[in-house]
Amino acid sequence: MSDKPSRPPSVLDALFDDLDDQTRQRFGIGQDRERAEGLWRRRRRRLDFTEILPPPDQVGPPGAAKSPWQLSMSDWVAIAKRTMTQIGEDRVTAVAAGVTFFSLLALFPAITAFVSIYGLFADPQKIVDNFEMLNRFIPAEALRIVLDQTERITAAPQAALSFASVMGLLIAFYSANGGTKAMISAMNVAWFQKEKRGILRLNLLAMGFTMGAAALVVVMFSLIAVLPAVVGFLPVDRYTEALVSWLRWPIIFVAAMLALAVFYRFGPSRRSARWHWITPGALFAAVGLGAASMLFSWYAGNFANYNQTYGSLGAVVGLMMWLWIASMVVIVGAEINSEVERQIKMDNQIPVPGDPQADEGGPKKLA
Repeated sequence: MSDKPSRPPSVLDALFDDLDDQTRQRFGIGQDRERAEGLWRRRRRRLDFTEILPPPDQVGPPGAAKSPWQLSMSDWVAIAKRTMTQIGEDRVTAVAAGVTFFSLLALFPAITAFVSIYGLFADPQKIVDNFEMLNRFIPAEALRIVLDQTERITAAPQAALSFASVMGLLIAFYSANGGTKAMISAMNVAWFQKEKRGILRLNLLAMGFTMGAAALVVVMFSLIAVLPAVVGFLPVDRYTEALVSWLRWPIIFVAAMLALAVFYRFGPSRRSARWHWITPGALFAAVGLGAASMLFSWYAGNFANYNQTYGSLGAVVGLMMWLWIASMVVIVGAEINSEVERQIKMDNQIPVPGDPQADEGGPKKLA
């Protein structure tokens, strides 16, 4: 077998294969460095630019945060300041108003569909009593609208309810899907992304989120209103009944936080963010939704008199205000996640979309 001179490595060899000894000696590349850079190339092919780690020779400074829970107090102060700035620049209040409009369009058809489906398994008249248990979370005037609509629907014949359920589902789904797409657009703005998905893919994604949200609402309503009634019919002692009534609240909180995290992860038009980067916003939104609902319900019941100002439309205005506040809380959670991710990348000297100094190749600022 003749000794043929070895050919020089090609570009593909250099990118995907280990280098031979001659090439390593020529360029002064050791095996340790080659293995590290090869690992970096493989990881970069798998990850989107928004998720990349710095290459081995460009790691962040010692002590740089790699997750939200490693950020210092000064980092969180910087995140809070930038979040407040982005709330104004991204027109969060206006976007939340658009989501509120579509949510209000979907509300009454959704009530019609829900009552009709509920009537297939139980007495639809009991749903009015169950709805009244939500008074601590929904302003009394807004809840009155829901109860009045529910009473009108339950008074209709069963055949009419079956037809109304089909029509109500279709109308509610179409309207809610518009609100979901408006919320997805807000996620893109928060993460400095442009919508790159096609119309079909975007609508399928919005439909999936809409159906998931509807299922979540049914589960939460069942835990809040239906579960206590079911436990009351079971032969259990009062301590077990009290324990079940208490456990429903942590379950609702965890379910809401997980649902928000999924929406923050897959809603924006980008590769999926890391779970620990979206946890702060999901935690804020889950706590904020409960706190804001209770505070607004207390405020509307004790101070605000929408009927005196808006007359017969006072209850509708109260309901719209509640939906608007809830939408803003969810969008602000996305803004927090975006700024947390930005802070971690700037700490590790990774270029950040939307940062003028990073785009120009200048030094990265932490605030």
